[in-house]
Formats: sequence, C-alpha cells, structure tokens
Amino acid sequence: MTYEDFVNSRLAALARYAVMLTGDRHTAEDLVQETMVRAQLHWKKVCRADVPERYVKRMMANLYVDWKRGPWWRRVLLRGEPDEAVPVSIDIAEGAADRDLLWTALAGLPRQQRAAVVLRYYEDMPDAEIAEALGCTVGTARGYISRALSTLRSRLSGRDLIAEGAR
Repeated sequence: MTYEDFVNSRLAALARYAVMLTGDRHTAEDLVQETMVRAQLHWKKVCRADVPERYVKRMMANLYVDWKRGPWWRRVLLRGEPDEAVPVSIDIAEGAADRDLLWTALAGLPRQQRAAVVLRYYEDMPDAEIAEALGCTVGTARGYISRALSTLRSRLSGRDLIAEGAR
C-alpha cells in the first residue's frame, strides 16, 4: 500500500478520530496534518506494521498526549460543533447545554484520560489495544478510563444527561 492510497482511504476516519481526541475541528485538523507529515516521513516503517491505520492512530494519540503548552489558542477551551446526524430534542437549548456540558467535562480531563476514553468509547478498542496505543500497560490504561469516568460522573452528577446515557 502506498502512502497516497492510505491517505485516500483513511483520512476521513482519522480526522473524525482527531476531533474526538481534541474536541475541536480546527485543532483536530492541525493534529491530523502533523501526524500525517510524520507518517509520510516514516512511511516505510508505518506500512510494515500489521495494521498501518492502528499505527497512525497510535502516532496521533501520542502526539496529542505529548503536546506541551504551546500558543494561547491551543489552551483556549473550545466547544465542538453540534452533530447534524443526531436527532434534535424538543428543547434545542437544553440539548445544546447538555452537549456543551459534556464537551466541557471531557476537555477538563487530563490528556491521557481523555485519549483513553475516546479510544474505548469512540474507537471501541479493547484494553490491550488502548494500552498499546498509549504506550502504557493494560492496568494503566484501565486506570485512566476508571479515573476519567469517575471524574465525569462527579462533574455531571445530578444531570439528566447521566440518566439518558445509562439507558
């Protein structure tokens, strides 16, 4: 498989994954661009991997986790755009407030915990693959997810959003 074939077939999925990691479309675009430049520079190594997409996702997750404090615009809390495919509730303002609350709660998680939650619930990866993607042990990956869920539960407790998610 060539780099161009990989990009043509997987770029949209990688972009969606990046949005889930960063919570912002524009930051996600930066993350994808930087990851793809690195993937192209090391393409011989990437294409030798059993699953090149998993390798690139690991690169992306590691880059996201390793991003140090940079320019102010990377530290500004940004809100995700509403998903047009999700049915709109009767009270549009309440749905927007719930989405905003969830994005805010996710953005408040440490990068490793957020990455682990995205890998588990968005990418539907098992613990071993999450650990591999984050470069840690399975126990550490489980710990990230456990602490993240505990933090999210405490931040979102008493909200109808929690009750809806449990159904």
